Amino acid sequence: MDLKHSTVLITGGTSGIGLEMVKQFTEQGAKVIVTGRNPDSLAETGKRFPKVHTLQSDVSKPKDIEQLYKDVTQQFPDLNIIINNAGLMRLMDLQDTTFDLENVSLEVATNLTGTIQMAYQFLPHLLTKKSAAIVNISSGIAFMAYSCAPVYSASKAGVRAFTQALRLQLEDTNVKVFDVIPPGVNTNLQNDWVLPPNPSMMMDADKMVNIVIKGLLNDKPEIKPFLVGVIKTVSRILPGLLIRFGHKEFNKFKQLNKGKRIQ
Repeated sequence: MDLKHSTVLITGGTSGIGLEMVKQFTEQGAKVIVTGRNPDSLAETGKRFPKVHTLQSDVSKPKDIEQLYKDVTQQFPDLNIIINNAGLMRLMDLQDTTFDLENVSLEVATNLTGTIQMAYQFLPHLLTKKSAAIVNISSGIAFMAYSCAPVYSASKAGVRAFTQALRLQLEDTNVKVFDVIPPGVNTNLQNDWVLPPNPSMMMDADKMVNIVIKGLLNDKPEIKPFLVGVIKTVSRILPGLLIRFGHKEFNKFKQLNKGKRIQ
């Protein structure tokens, strides 16, 4: 992909991987449009990157996506890349009855349904471009169910399956489909966790996004760091090993979460 002459829409671009994408795509010379739910965070992103265009939008809401499509295609008709980065990850004990039904599946609405609806809504526009791309952010957890985050695991496995199917459907078109597969990345996703992640298993956002940039420039359909390649291989050879390894944290999380609810 030619990033220098591209117009890129990044959802959830006000923090974490998304914000680092804003930085590095801007450095590549791309015109960048950023969306987010929080107007204060959008304003802060705009101050930090004055050349970036910001639009408030929530990918978990279909009406927001419809309005975003109208606004972006009218204001930025050269748009040729969308990056479905907006995401939500929560540690969750499904025996905890404090969630209501809508809240318990919020990650599906944000991570999976939002990605599908964004791709569907913007695809007709992207098909009119000489060179275009849909970039979906899945996760290394797509290869291994993580019992501490069951809904997140399901949503990211769904994103990966959707991305593979979409790539096949669009193989004879000008729209390339990329699957970005990060490992654990140090972002604000973990801010509210009662069980902090293992630092040795985490990656800095700038290093991950640098891999994304290189992957897009070289048209690699599956973009992942070395660690995720190892996870993918082990999950295929010994599918139960990684799941049991990750599940060791669940009992610790369950006790911490129970204590938090009692307070």
